Amino acid sequence: MIAGARSAAFAAGVAEVGFAWREGASRLAHLYQRDPLRVLFPTPVAGEPPLAVLVTTSGGLVAGDCLRVAVAVGEDAAAQVTGAAAEKIYRSDGAVTRVAQRLTVGAGAWLEFLPPETILFDGAMLRRETTVSLAAGAGFLGGDILVFGRRARGERLTRGLLREAWEIWRDGALAWGDALHIAGDLGPVIDDPACFAAAAACATLILAPGGQNPRDFIDAARDVQSAGAPDGLRAGVTAVGGVLVARWLGADPATLRRAYAELAGHLREAAMRLPPRLPRLWYV
Repeated sequence: MIAGARSAAFAAGVAEVGFAWREGASRLAHLYQRDPLRVLFPTPVAGEPPLAVLVTTSGGLVAGDCLRVAVAVGEDAAAQVTGAAAEKIYRSDGAVTRVAQRLTVGAGAWLEFLPPETILFDGAMLRRETTVSLAAGAGFLGGDILVFGRRARGERLTRGLLREAWEIWRDGALAWGDALHIAGDLGPVIDDPACFAAAAACATLILAPGGQNPRDFIDAARDVQSAGAPDGLRAGVTAVGGVLVARWLGADPATLRRAYAELAGHLREAAMRLPPRLPRLWYV
């Protein structure tokens, strides 16, 4: 099969979700979905913004699948978006799985985009691009967790393609961009001490606080990361371009996931005075 070729068997899923401030509350204003993507709306805990849960009904993504996710939060509204479970990217025969995520946050609005981890099977080929567009005073908290192979089965990620790209735009100008691209023989790259140091998983968490200086959050974020950090978990926090960026490398994906959730909870409380917790699906 030619790399990138498509057939009718491949999925082309779409999820478009919009929220607006109406009648004194953030409410669903737009929804369009196409298999294998579905959006569920569980009742949020009291005091929380509305919650949208992305579901891949196929149970995972195969080579050649394409997903498009678009989330828009209108002026002064707030919303949370997560996933129902870890996303699985299956081994490829040459075609690439592509995911495009476009997140738009209006003036004075707040969006949390915190899906669970993505598990890359050995031989997976994934290109995922996430673009966040923030208006004046808009806030954003989001990120991703990548797991290198099915570790419970003893599998490592030794070959394939991974391109994970992020762009954060503020008032039409690029504030921060980041792209991870590795391809081909991945084992030596993942094992190299100057690259992933044989980690089983990595993660990035991004905070763009509306109308606040991200540097004001660094010291407390570092304290959260370092408090009781187990052996095998490396972490750091910095601020650049008006954005706070936290990173992790971990030998155990479950430990890294807990550390990620703990800092995400801390940051949403510090930036938005919301409870220091993630949606209940994170703790199932």
